[in-house]
Amino acid sequence: MRSFFKVFLAAFLAVLAFCVIAFFFFMGMASSAVSRAVPVITDPSVLKIDLADAYVEIPSSDVQSIVQERSLEATPSLYDVIRLIRKAKTDDRIRAIYLVANGNANGFASSDEIRTALEDFKRSGKTVIAFGNTMTQKAYAVANIANKIYVSPSGDFEWVGYRVSYLFLKGALDKLQINPQIFYAGKFKSATEPLRAEKMTEANQLQTSVWLNDLYADLLQKTAAARKLDTLTLHQWANEGAILTPRIAADRKLIDGVRYDDELRLELKQQLKIDSADKIDFVTIGQYAQANKDLEGSGEKIALIYAAGSIVDGKGEDGVISDGEYIDLLRKVRLDPSIKAIVVRVNSGGGSALASDHIWREMKMAKAAKPLMVSFGDVAASGGYYMSCAADSIFALPGTLTGSIGVFGVIPDMSAFLKNKLGVTFDGVSTGPLANAGSVDHPMTEQEKKIVQGSIERIYDQFKQRVAEGRKKDTAYIETIAQGRVWTGLRAKEIGLIDRFGGLEDALNAAAKKAGLKTFRVKEYPRHGSLLERLLGVSRNSSAATMVGQELGPEYATVYEQLKSVKQMTNSVQARLPFTFSVH
Repeated sequence: MRSFFKVFLAAFLAVLAFCVIAFFFFMGMASSAVSRAVPVITDPSVLKIDLADAYVEIPSSDVQSIVQERSLEATPSLYDVIRLIRKAKTDDRIRAIYLVANGNANGFASSDEIRTALEDFKRSGKTVIAFGNTMTQKAYAVANIANKIYVSPSGDFEWVGYRVSYLFLKGALDKLQINPQIFYAGKFKSATEPLRAEKMTEANQLQTSVWLNDLYADLLQKTAAARKLDTLTLHQWANEGAILTPRIAADRKLIDGVRYDDELRLELKQQLKIDSADKIDFVTIGQYAQANKDLEGSGEKIALIYAAGSIVDGKGEDGVISDGEYIDLLRKVRLDPSIKAIVVRVNSGGGSALASDHIWREMKMAKAAKPLMVSFGDVAASGGYYMSCAADSIFALPGTLTGSIGVFGVIPDMSAFLKNKLGVTFDGVSTGPLANAGSVDHPMTEQEKKIVQGSIERIYDQFKQRVAEGRKKDTAYIETIAQGRVWTGLRAKEIGLIDRFGGLEDALNAAAKKAGLKTFRVKEYPRHGSLLERLLGVSRNSSAATMVGQELGPEYATVYEQLKSVKQMTNSVQARLPFTFSVH
């Protein structure tokens, strides 16, 4: 026994010593990174923006770069990117922007905000040059605003039109003998389609065709305007598959030419008036962010609250909108006398109907106290719209997906799966016929189904009433545009679901105007994880979804997110976007 304790104590001390050494190692890395965190911007420099990076609403730091590159360079938020491009416009050291346009990890509305900022940058007389070894349509949708667009002669240029793909799980559930037992209100509310169908319903085909063609029309119109072409010809080229190579794209004036990387750099050097043997000082958008910490502005404070992800009950992890956290945030800025106005940036396909209503209530109270503007990102639908409809004004871009006013619920019957696949059965005693309602161990009775459907209908009616009140419409009209139907921002303005076209900056300026502020500084919420949390990997952003995406790629990550979404749907009423989709 004495020898056991000796071995145990030795092992314990070894682990403790390792932890202490590891802690000071990471702190040393952090200290070294901090000392090198602020890059020097030389004159002339070229600002480099890679569209393959996802510029999300809430900034995330690249922990791997901290450890490997001894740098604190982070991927800036979307709003930071917009502000940095605007700053570069008047920064004499930044002579041009180099847009890396291979692929585009950003949504349609986010891409539009970046494109608008680049268009404004060009008004300074400076140049935007876009280059890709291959160039996808989503990347080109931003790159087409550039002064010069080049693609590698041995690369690829995509011009074939848009397609949307859905994932359906009904076949898998049938094989597993799982009956999802679905309830919904609104004929377009097809969030449950993946569980009850093997292909799109007619209603979903209709709404998807409309919004997808809206996005495609936007691409055609902006390309035609930027490249001095006509939309009919562009559409015809896509249908015929006429643009097979970058050289053909150049011949048809979609791009300005084909270049290898060295040729592009030589052209940039000539423009910058530096010797061909000299090195171009490229400054990444992350480095430029580290050199420019003063993006808040000056003057009275406007609170900017980012609401991104699924809407969930209680306290959630990072990447979701939990009613517990967001009620506290809204209440905090509402009661803070130093905050003169509030802007909420919503990028959510919805989630819990209960949580959406709780946040809506706090939004309504905030509006009564201070100017309240809402800015929609790529998606602000279902619960994302529910929580927003009480605002003074709602801003969105034509490519925003919104609406989806409807609710649903899923209560799976797992009894056949558990019995036939796992050999698990259930038995018990109840005091009444409804005591076991909502359990997964039996098929629902007609009485149980009637109760659940009644609850769905009541919440749907409440949803419509909230929208009617916020939008100053009658519920009969809201019913005509509800039914769970998804709309683009373009059509949402026509039918009165939003007030104005514009991005986040437009919403902030409107809030300042309503509050009577000539200048303002932005106070952002929620706060980011600390450096120590990021270094030690305890930030809540290190989610399973992130790891799946890193290990298996985006296709399998989509499947994982779909399965996770199914779990979130069950046993609670949901106001959620009617699909998980990818456009390519």
